[in-house]
Amino acid sequence: MARWAIAIHGGAGVDPNLPEHRQEEAKRVLARCLQVGVDALRSGAAALDVVEAVVRELESDPFFNSGRGSALTRLGTVEMEASIMDGRGRRCGAVSGVSTVKNPVSLARLVMDKSPHSYLAFDGAEQFARDQGLEVVDNSYFITEDNVGMLKLAKEANSILFDYRIPLSGSETCGAQAVSSDNSHGNGMVMNGLPISIYAPETVGCAVVDSSGHTAAATSTGGLMNKMTGRIGDSPLIGSGTYACGACAVSCTGEGEAIIRSTLARDVAAVMEYRGAGLQEAVDYCVKERLDEGFAGLIAVSSTGEVAYGFNCTGMFRGCATEDGFMEVGIWE
Repeated sequence: MARWAIAIHGGAGVDPNLPEHRQEEAKRVLARCLQVGVDALRSGAAALDVVEAVVRELESDPFFNSGRGSALTRLGTVEMEASIMDGRGRRCGAVSGVSTVKNPVSLARLVMDKSPHSYLAFDGAEQFARDQGLEVVDNSYFITEDNVGMLKLAKEANSILFDYRIPLSGSETCGAQAVSSDNSHGNGMVMNGLPISIYAPETVGCAVVDSSGHTAAATSTGGLMNKMTGRIGDSPLIGSGTYACGACAVSCTGEGEAIIRSTLARDVAAVMEYRGAGLQEAVDYCVKERLDEGFAGLIAVSSTGEVAYGFNCTGMFRGCATEDGFMEVGIWE
């Protein structure tokens, strides 16, 4: 029997001035969602079922940027994306441009299990969800007052947002730690060489190995705040934001364009497979050597029950647990 292990994340790139009560709220959400996975694994659940259940739980809580609470497009709407991958046979499913599906990760699972395809987007994904009887809601369900305020701030102040949950000038309704975009290059806040107006990196994800040694991973996000409509990030891209195979399972978070360029999730597995590296060594190498000037983080589990994480930015919301009783949630180093 293999040892089960689970890792979860709520995004990389945390403002160092995040108020203490917000930090504690994040930890409570992470601990609750982690416990969902631990309970399932203790009952003998399969890795694929566990990652879906945990990410559904994260999608349903508005604290992080997925499902309810997703970042908004320039038009004030939500376009979500998700992916899931089974290490057995490297089966996968992914969706983008989802605007009414309550839990995008479950739609990605159905694409994998119930369609001849691996990836559906926009109208096609929405129609498939309805054909499969998946729960759908009005787009307004996903929109929170905080995020409406963040979008307004982005448009009016032409600012860069480091963390969209940070109050500005004491306001709890909406706020951010922001700086003028005139300084965007100096602060390193660029994407594909261009300054970005507002950035919300709190993607969610889960990586699991079950007691049979099978791995799975899932990732879900609302993307960038104030993004162009139709923008697709790394989260639904197999090999970039999500990957699972016989060696490990990986979920990434952070600057999507950098993660896409580096095929970050797949590279962790490749370093293990081709260089014979251990899990943490592979994670460290990929975060340090493969992101170029991008900022990101990732969580990973190995088929033998190891857990690892890495990030090259300020903090990553994360949690992990193993069969031997170890469990923790954290934000900083």
